[in-house]
Amino acid sequence: MKKSRIFFLLSILLVLSCSTTPVDNVELPFFRTAQLEPEWINRSSSEYEQIHTIAEFSFLDQEGRVVNKETFAEKIFIANFFFTICPGICPVMTENLIALEKDLKKRDDLLIISHTVTPWIDSVAQLKKYAEEMGVNSSKHFLVTGNQEEIYELARKSYFAEKEIGFEKDVDDFLHSENLFLIDKQFRIRGIYNGTSQEDIKRLKKHISRLK
Repeated sequence: MKKSRIFFLLSILLVLSCSTTPVDNVELPFFRTAQLEPEWINRSSSEYEQIHTIAEFSFLDQEGRVVNKETFAEKIFIANFFFTICPGICPVMTENLIALEKDLKKRDDLLIISHTVTPWIDSVAQLKKYAEEMGVNSSKHFLVTGNQEEIYELARKSYFAEKEIGFEKDVDDFLHSENLFLIDKQFRIRGIYNGTSQEDIKRLKKHISRLK
């Protein structure tokens, strides 16, 4: 009887330390694997300090500035992947991001980064032209280009932009995703949203307000 009670208590502790339901006022989940399953991890859990984070990166933006992790120090940011000659979902995502940034312009700790997936087309000059045509705020929204292999590896292994299937692809396989990724000040993934869905944009806006 005593052993069963101990086992029961240990089970409760395990559930509270790492759960698929909200615990300990951790309102937004963490995404740690390519399966993109949300997990609510208690700050007292031994797993809390090992939560997946975005890897180091260094690219050039539409103004020719170096953009790296230091650019986003102590910032919340939204990340996505696009290309300037995309005729379909990319303009919609960009317009939604611009509208979101305007709605949240009082948030000094919020930035946006959009990585091109066609860096052989999207030079700094091309990104500049696209930014001007779309009305991108270059002080808050960075359109970045760089080495294709580095962009694709960051997308697939840091952001899990194509979920687990991305691990089976190489740099020659085209990358494209309609997802927006909400990243907290510790570079952890806290939300994933369809960048073409108004309902998801509303949900993203609410979730941003929960991150301090």
